[in-house]
Amino acid sequence: MFLGGVTVSTKKIWSATIYDSFSWFMPYSSSPETPETPEPLFIFYVDPSLQLRRGSHGINTWVDVERGESVQVGQKHVSVADQRTGEFVSDFDGRLLIAISRNEVQIFFSTLTETRPHATTPKFLSLSCLHSHILNASVIVKSIYEAKQLHALAVVFSLFPHHGPTCATLMLSYASFGDISSARILFDSIHYPSTFLYNTLIRAHTICEAHHEAVSIYNQVVRATFTRPDDHTFPFILKACADALAIRKGMEIHGTIIKLAFCRDVFVGNTLVSFYGAVNNLNDAKKVFDEMFDRDIITWNSIITAFSVSSFFLEAIGKFLELNLELRLRPNVVSIVSVLPACAGIEDEKATRQIHGYVVKAGFDSEVTVCNAFVDVYAKCGSLENSKLVFEQMLLKNVVSWNTIIGTFAHVGNSEDAVHMFRAMLAAEVKPNSITFASVLSSLAELELFDMAKEIHGYSIRRGTEFDIFVANSLLDVYAKSGHTKEASNIFYGMESKNLVSWNAMIANLAQNGLELEALKLIYEMQKQGELPNSVTFTNVLPACGRIAAVRKGKEIHGRSIRAGSSSDIFVSNALSDMYAKCGNLNLARNVFENSARDDVSYNILIVSYSQSVNCCESLHLFHQMELAGLKYDVVSFMGVISACANLNAIKQGKEIHAYLTRKLFHYHLFVANSLMDMYIKCGEIENAKLVFDRMKKRDVASWNTMILGYGMRGEPDAAVNLFDKMKVEGVDYDHVSYLVALSACSHGGMIERGKRYYGQMISQNIKPSHMHFAAMIDLLGRAGLMEEAANFIGGLPVKPDANVWGALLGAAKMHKNLEMGRWAAEHLFEIKPEHCGYYILLSNMYAEAGKWDEANSIRELMKLRGIKKSPGCSWIENSEKTFILEERKEWPI
Repeated sequence: MFLGGVTVSTKKIWSATIYDSFSWFMPYSSSPETPETPEPLFIFYVDPSLQLRRGSHGINTWVDVERGESVQVGQKHVSVADQRTGEFVSDFDGRLLIAISRNEVQIFFSTLTETRPHATTPKFLSLSCLHSHILNASVIVKSIYEAKQLHALAVVFSLFPHHGPTCATLMLSYASFGDISSARILFDSIHYPSTFLYNTLIRAHTICEAHHEAVSIYNQVVRATFTRPDDHTFPFILKACADALAIRKGMEIHGTIIKLAFCRDVFVGNTLVSFYGAVNNLNDAKKVFDEMFDRDIITWNSIITAFSVSSFFLEAIGKFLELNLELRLRPNVVSIVSVLPACAGIEDEKATRQIHGYVVKAGFDSEVTVCNAFVDVYAKCGSLENSKLVFEQMLLKNVVSWNTIIGTFAHVGNSEDAVHMFRAMLAAEVKPNSITFASVLSSLAELELFDMAKEIHGYSIRRGTEFDIFVANSLLDVYAKSGHTKEASNIFYGMESKNLVSWNAMIANLAQNGLELEALKLIYEMQKQGELPNSVTFTNVLPACGRIAAVRKGKEIHGRSIRAGSSSDIFVSNALSDMYAKCGNLNLARNVFENSARDDVSYNILIVSYSQSVNCCESLHLFHQMELAGLKYDVVSFMGVISACANLNAIKQGKEIHAYLTRKLFHYHLFVANSLMDMYIKCGEIENAKLVFDRMKKRDVASWNTMILGYGMRGEPDAAVNLFDKMKVEGVDYDHVSYLVALSACSHGGMIERGKRYYGQMISQNIKPSHMHFAAMIDLLGRAGLMEEAANFIGGLPVKPDANVWGALLGAAKMHKNLEMGRWAAEHLFEIKPEHCGYYILLSNMYAEAGKWDEANSIRELMKLRGIKKSPGCSWIENSEKTFILEERKEWPI
């Protein structure tokens, strides 16, 4: 016979005769006074806290009990060969042990009685004690195995299937451990189950989140001949409908409630209010509430919770105030905890203070749950001081209290206080849990305290929580932000279970650390594993497509976001617009912009993107449109539009923006000031650039580089190199751009030896030279006429020269009319950039100047053969409202 996963032999079932001090097992016989001699007994037990030892002084290890062997349990010796009584015995701690015939009821038993550490004699089990154990199974049962042990005991003592409370308790025990099949087998073995047992089965399925099966069982109750729903059936089934969001079925059950006249029952009414609140049908929730004949405190708490959870914060606070005016009811702890999130939602600190006053007056201020809620709500209302004050005044603090204050500081970006509170928590000897680790790890990531994050990782390993999903996700995030991709990957692939947050964190880890292709592959792997991407997934992976110009992959993700309904999300639309812009497809970027919701980030993406394109006028147009849309400019907006003015040489508009920046006190911002300097330099106004530079309160290496480049472009190489040398005096470290602009200045100023010294200095500082540095050295040598040395420099390069290097050599050859060197450079350029018209024209002009017209014409013919056309020259004509470029006209507002 199979009983909920417990195998019981029915060959010879033993009955139990209950005596005052112990139980004897006897087989049924015609003469009960002379019991049959049982077969040799076999001892079973699974409680790991019991020590099973060979002899009286054996080692504390598990042993296989064989026939004829003596074992010790606690202070009692049991010999398998000699024990014939078949009695229930227990060790000195009161833990139950059963010895039953090897061929009969082979069942495991474990701890079922209260521990008595000072007991010295065995304690025997009575039937009333067994009843107590089974009915309190939710407290004493710690595993599915112990639930099956209780089931077996119920069978042995004939409590099953006749005793309804026992059957119900066993079903709920199985459900609490997710074993709904055993609960169903138990139920099906009952011939005529009552409504009480049907209700229990519905509740068991709801616990296991088998909501559709729970509805099917309810339908059986409604259609059954011998049973009908009672006042407990509807709360259980409405809970299942709420969890499954089965709105139509819930409304159908509401109709049945009215038909069967249960609508006056306050418990059923409370459940209906909770159901409609859970499915976000607040109109019906309020209607049920208003029509209730009788309301208790649970009714009020249900409607307050329904409004609060659905973000109807004012209505939730209103109901709380109505409850406070009731004559026979007063808000309780649940009322307070339910209404406080509404105060946080509208950031109403005044209402929070009023409720806090009521709490103190009612004596609820000693309740830990209420104090935790106030710590959270004061912080969300922007009053960190009050939040911290409530926490410090708490008489009792549990782990939730500490998690709340740590999470509060982490949420508002006060990471240092969050870490400080974590240390105080450890000092108070409160053990952190997974929520604690998740909160403190996010703070450590913001503070870039990655060594301390590793310590937390080690601590979580010692606590055995490193693979908890919240802790693992937080560790993933902190390792990704610190650039430790390998460690993050180890955590991800070592996780036993992953949720959507895990996949998103890993995709972000790869995308942010230069592993864009791996991030794209992981999206496909994620979907193979049955996890659907959401808006966060798309927002994480689209920048990776932009960085590697994978516009086709980006389009695929765009299509997937449309099918998933995420394309309307403003974060996704901004990421799409940015991806298309970085891939050079501004038309598609603008299309996404025009067909989506827009914020300041949406405008900034296009303002910056257009400023770096040939269509800089659109950047100015969008800048103007952004103000008309009622959005505020930020640093990125100004940097983008200033760059557009620089590229357009629109000095008038640039000065107007500078004046606006001064009025708004943005002109002191480091990035804005650098952009202004760049604009003035490109527009040829080095004096204004110098004024901006001198007035800067703080300068970075980019500020110095910009001014050095400006002097070099202005033809003042001495000023450029002097400023370069001054950088070192000011304690500013050179970067690769610093040396590039210094080499360019030396090239234009003919400072050969100084340029060579700077190049050697860069190598000695372990700054790896790029192709641009090589090109600058070729230009330096070439301008000085050192063509052979320039050629030798190219020959000694550690990498293959690119177009910049050969272009510099071609320009030097043209300057010094070295036709042979020019031909050599041009041949390489025609291979590297065959579509670039400038190289053909430069070589053709060199041939023409040398009088070699046939060669010059052959280069022109080669251009025609390859379909290469010379870019037309253009002139800028600017008046108060328009800019004209050659034959076409572009307009933009001032």
